[in-house]
Amino acid sequence: MTLRRLNMTDRPDNLDVGFGRAYTRYMSTPTIPPVTPSDPLGEALHSLQMSGTFYSRCEFSTPWALELPEFEASLMFHVVISGQCWLEVDGEEPCLLRPGDLALVPRGDGHRLASEPGVPAARLFDLPRETVSEQYEILRHGGGGADTVLVCGAVRFDHPAAHHLVDVLPGLIRVEATASPRLDWIQSTVRLMAAEASMLRPGGETVITRLADVLVIQAIRSWIEDDPAAHTGWLGALRDRQVGRAITLIHRDPARAWTVANLAAEVAMSRSAFSARFTELAGEPPMHYVTRWRMHVARAALMEDEATLGELALRLGYGSEAAFSRAFKRFMGVSPGAVRRSAAAANGEHPSAGGSVPNIRSLPA
Repeated sequence: MTLRRLNMTDRPDNLDVGFGRAYTRYMSTPTIPPVTPSDPLGEALHSLQMSGTFYSRCEFSTPWALELPEFEASLMFHVVISGQCWLEVDGEEPCLLRPGDLALVPRGDGHRLASEPGVPAARLFDLPRETVSEQYEILRHGGGGADTVLVCGAVRFDHPAAHHLVDVLPGLIRVEATASPRLDWIQSTVRLMAAEASMLRPGGETVITRLADVLVIQAIRSWIEDDPAAHTGWLGALRDRQVGRAITLIHRDPARAWTVANLAAEVAMSRSAFSARFTELAGEPPMHYVTRWRMHVARAALMEDEATLGELALRLGYGSEAAFSRAFKRFMGVSPGAVRRSAAAANGEHPSAGGSVPNIRSLPA
């Protein structure tokens, strides 16, 4: 398979394929190192290992504005190295970003960066760029006035738990460098990222990629700690000592013959009390969650793994390939074979037949 580099200036219809080719894929089944059983939220954050990062150093001069399209199933981040800019995301209040500030657009929604509100925006795809490496490019744009330098990036998560987490995040997460003494980490990290981006020393790309991982996860952790919304829904379920433990067990061992009874026994609750609490906090009954988790793991495996359907069925606790295929099609609305053929076509291979696969954001909840 030949890899094609993802550019931030790739056309929209090529973005999903570009990510699939340019990023090193995460393993298709959960392989999470042991963590303490009492830390299911920490385990969910651990699943945010990024399958890859593409980033750009943006050198802008006033007046300037940039329109960024939707990057499907991806997270976008912006770090202000010097100067300042406005960030506008649909449905969110515009915010002014200053040096050291970090902003995340968790689901890759289209948004706008500008020196001032109201400046006519150039489209990202129309800007010239300087290609530095497979994962790094430099963009320059503006009218020649005061300078603003940003490091912007796009990352993709393939682990099923990561999709759960990203889907419950707000449309915009902003971390101000001067907001609190406990945010010293962002100032030091941004300084190091700025130095690496400006000097382009050997290994600098690797350093910036790792720093981007740290910034993104720290920003999400900061939001989880500070925002009351993070105490509800799936994240609230993870925070619950017993329901969170049950979710962790499901994630770690999807092949186990889970029932409401044995899940309840694992967390020392009665069957009825466990079922009621799980449904209330997670928003769905325990066995529906088990099936949904297995199907998301299966989809990731079908897109990345060379295992046969029979091997995958056994891996996920189904007695036969036919039973697995029926469950997958009933829950996902498409056959396992169609998912595999679609993935092969996206990767430039030659599938024997056509097929379509829904984006993970459109899968049944």
